[in-house]
Amino acid sequence: MPRYVPEDSLQSPRFTGPTTFARLPHVTTLKDVDVAMVGVPFDTGVTYRVGGRFGPSAVRTASVMLRPYNANLDVAPFEILSCVDFGDVAIVPGYTERSYAAIEAAIAPIVEAGVIPLLVGGDHACTLPHLRATKSRGPVAVIDFDSHTDAWDSYFGEKHNHGTWMRRAIEEGLVDTAHSIEVGLRGSLYAPEDWTGLRTELGLDYLTTEDVFRMGPAAVAARIKERVGDRPAYISFDIDVVDPAYAPGTGTPEAGGPSAHDMLAVLRALTEIDFVGFDVVEVIPAYDPAGQTATLAANLAYEMLSLVALRRRDR
Repeated sequence: MPRYVPEDSLQSPRFTGPTTFARLPHVTTLKDVDVAMVGVPFDTGVTYRVGGRFGPSAVRTASVMLRPYNANLDVAPFEILSCVDFGDVAIVPGYTERSYAAIEAAIAPIVEAGVIPLLVGGDHACTLPHLRATKSRGPVAVIDFDSHTDAWDSYFGEKHNHGTWMRRAIEEGLVDTAHSIEVGLRGSLYAPEDWTGLRTELGLDYLTTEDVFRMGPAAVAARIKERVGDRPAYISFDIDVVDPAYAPGTGTPEAGGPSAHDMLAVLRALTEIDFVGFDVVEVIPAYDPAGQTATLAANLAYEMLSLVALRRRDR
């Protein structure tokens, strides 16, 4: 039996005790740990709505409803994995570069210990220091679920924000571009090159939201797996890839997106991939009146855990 497992909700009510992800123990040691959930309450990198610093807390609150058996993947992740809630990174509000250093410093030891980080943000600017923390694994295949490319060179003359992290990560050699893909792009653009430049300039592949609708979840997942191949991979999931009807609590919503069900279906099909880390970002509880965005984010994180457990069990 794994050392660290969730509180049994058949023995103690979900509304009791400290609020941790999936009612896991809050532990800051890495001994006998397989996966560590870490909150990254940073939102200094946004260009529109703020409030993502409260995302980790909201996702933790929603996650108390998670149960130990994943029926869709036929796996009980907490029977296979020792998981903990590692707490939050002590970011520096208002200071991007110092927060980046704090995030990398907090996550790198987790990766070095052989533990898989499951990161909950926070805005999408956080993914750059997340990837810096995985650099010991070499350039990784990044699977970015997002309605935006986040590959612009700058915003307002600034190089580091939630719309530039992908380009910076590529420039720093953190991304295996030949095996990376962006999924769910949609919305109005500044120019066609906003999308086409991903392939012609940066070497990334991409699927638009219209591609996702045309292909369906199974084919989308197959395309992702073909692209990633046998490379170590990192999933970054911007909640705004989901239609705002299902996930209104986000910073830059885009109309006409896929449903929560379809995105969960794609994620569940990404089996047999060697994942080195995950993040779920851009949840803003102030725009999430019924908590459905936080609930979806918690379930996405649970599916990520389940993918790790499934691969370990089957190997």
